[in-house]
Amino acid sequence: MRRVVRRAVARVRVQVRGRGDAGMTTSEYAVGTIAACGFAAVLYKVVTSGAVSSALQSVVERALDAQF
Repeated sequence: MRRVVRRAVARVRVQVRGRGDAGMTTSEYAVGTIAACGFAAVLYKVVTSGAVSSALQSVVERALDAQF
């Protein structure tokens, strides 16, 4: 009887180890997607702000006025 119980426990342990991360991949992708969207929103606000926008505009104007 002990041998049967030990084998059953060993099988359960193997099955549990194999499924230890089941379901984690989807949640990790969801958190990563939310973080990427948040970063994109912050970056958009920074790039479209007045100071950065005028700096980018001056860089583009200087590049267009460059003599070749």
